[in-house]
Amino acid sequence: MFPAHVKLEDLRVNVGSSRCKQPYSASIYNISAMSYGSLSKTAVTALSAGAKLGKFAHNTGEGGVSPFHIEGGGDLIWQIGTGYFGCRDSKGNFSETLFEEQVAHPNIKMVELKLSQGAKPGHGGILPAAKNTPEIAAIRKVLPHTTVASPPGHSAFSDQFTMLLFIEKLRVLSQGKPIGIKLCIGNKQEFERLCQEMMHNQIFPDFITIDGAEGGTGAAPLEFTDSLGMPLYDALAYVQNMLQKYKLRDEIKVIAAGKIITGVDIIKAIALGADMCYSARGMMFALGCIQALQCDSGRCPVGIATQDENLYKGLDVADKRVRVANFHGNTIKSTIEVMEACGFGSLENITPDKIFRRVESGQTRSYKELYFDATDSGNILSKGHQLIYN
Repeated sequence: MFPAHVKLEDLRVNVGSSRCKQPYSASIYNISAMSYGSLSKTAVTALSAGAKLGKFAHNTGEGGVSPFHIEGGGDLIWQIGTGYFGCRDSKGNFSETLFEEQVAHPNIKMVELKLSQGAKPGHGGILPAAKNTPEIAAIRKVLPHTTVASPPGHSAFSDQFTMLLFIEKLRVLSQGKPIGIKLCIGNKQEFERLCQEMMHNQIFPDFITIDGAEGGTGAAPLEFTDSLGMPLYDALAYVQNMLQKYKLRDEIKVIAAGKIITGVDIIKAIALGADMCYSARGMMFALGCIQALQCDSGRCPVGIATQDENLYKGLDVADKRVRVANFHGNTIKSTIEVMEACGFGSLENITPDKIFRRVESGQTRSYKELYFDATDSGNILSKGHQLIYN
């Protein structure tokens, strides 16, 4: 009956815990992790330039910070995976010196430590020798024309406590920039144990990215894509409960990733506990992706997922950067319009009791009833195991 009024500046989130010296003011909608090497240089440049134009952030993906990320001029979230690309020594272990050199770049606003991703939780990856060009090798700090593996787990830490110590090390080396982790929830006990360690030691990441099992990639076994990992909405509600239970919610921001395309998608994620969101496929569509399903072939007809100059030179950076910025801007505009129509004057007003789902004919349930009031009767496997969700 009485629509609210929402200002554009209200849809920004300050990321940085009490241990953070350089907090970052982030948009609630940002570019999800996609590496240079998977994407072409023109695609990466257009994404970064679009982020600069629209004043939002661009996650580099675990392939490292490339010159094309820097050329675009956008704010960057440097993702570091198990391969430590861009900050690894000759044996593939984490290099404090190289990390410190790279993270000092003013475009890098936050660092995201990738534990797992939604499409292939608990699974590593391979950079084939054929794709490991001298240019890519220089960015990733590996030998060119060699096959390089990203193992399933990190070598710099082995459990929750040592991971927190590593996060604190990254925070010191980065001169206090926000440090976060990204994971797809598998075994709930592991995450609760992490919360217990954070509460006990008062060491915590500045943000946690939750990647739902809906997340996609062309580089994942079908069984992993179809069956492993917790769906985004269930995972967000669980993480929200755990952070509140252990009194950590005020310190840690939550980022949601997994098929978030529209303003309503953003509002649903926020209702379940997210502070902000990532989008990969939405930004790909803005770049001109036509879903040709040739991402792994190197023959992407629109020049996005290819290293073939004859193909990627057809992607006009000047044009596509505007399209990326426009997609972001119009999605935020849509979010504001829906918030106002629902009477949500601020992000804090978006609560799970206001969002409803039809569960069967003639019956609806609020997100609060579906995700927060019901008791968890699922079986929890022992430490170190993934859960299979059907």
